[in-house]
Amino acid sequence: MDGEELLQGGDTEASWSLLSWMASLLMVFGGALPYVPQYQDIQRSNHSEGFSTRVCLVLLIANILRIFFWIGKQFELTLLLQSVVMILTMFAMLHLCCTVQNTNRVSTKQHRLSDLDVRYFWKWSVFEDYLLFCFGFTVLCAVVTLLLLDSAMFVETLGSLAVMFEAMLGFPQLLQNFHNCSTKGMSVKMVMLWTAGDVFKTVYFVMNESPAQFWVCSSVQILIDVAILLQVIFYSQDTRVKLG
Repeated sequence: MDGEELLQGGDTEASWSLLSWMASLLMVFGGALPYVPQYQDIQRSNHSEGFSTRVCLVLLIANILRIFFWIGKQFELTLLLQSVVMILTMFAMLHLCCTVQNTNRVSTKQHRLSDLDVRYFWKWSVFEDYLLFCFGFTVLCAVVTLLLLDSAMFVETLGSLAVMFEAMLGFPQLLQNFHNCSTKGMSVKMVMLWTAGDVFKTVYFVMNESPAQFWVCSSVQILIDVAILLQVIFYSQDTRVKLG
């Protein structure tokens, strides 16, 4: 009997280990999945106006800050890897948007980071300017972190800033939809995957006893996701009324 119980216990432990490994794998790559349908939509339509590139700005800042937060407070390696994957995904989205916008541009006038024109911040014509901005921001964070790494208050503030930016992930898209009075060009699949992913993340953070900043952030994200889905319903009804 003791042998059977030991064998069953081993099987249970192996099953939990497998589930934990799969959950970690989903956490690393799951955050990038919602952008696949949006990427495909932009490629297919050759237009990027419906997608707010400021979503990329928010996520790049959030994940760069999270990497430095990890340096000061080593939490799950899964979340560090997730940040790296997300940064690469946002660069892929920005590269596509720049390519499409340059293809469709009528005017030969280009807006560059070196122009230092606040009106065109994060509306640059060249992908390399986005890389340069992120490089400069990373260097700044590295210098400040190096100087204040021994301060527990600084490290916690860094973590809070990271999750605060991440919590605002959907906010630029919410504003863009409101400004356009339409959700045309935005992938509804992307938002639905955002919502599913944020629910999964919240459960994951609570079960793994991650820093409180993480599950608070994901809870706020769920609320914004729901607001965007309500915009989809509202603007689709409004369109039908106008056509009718």
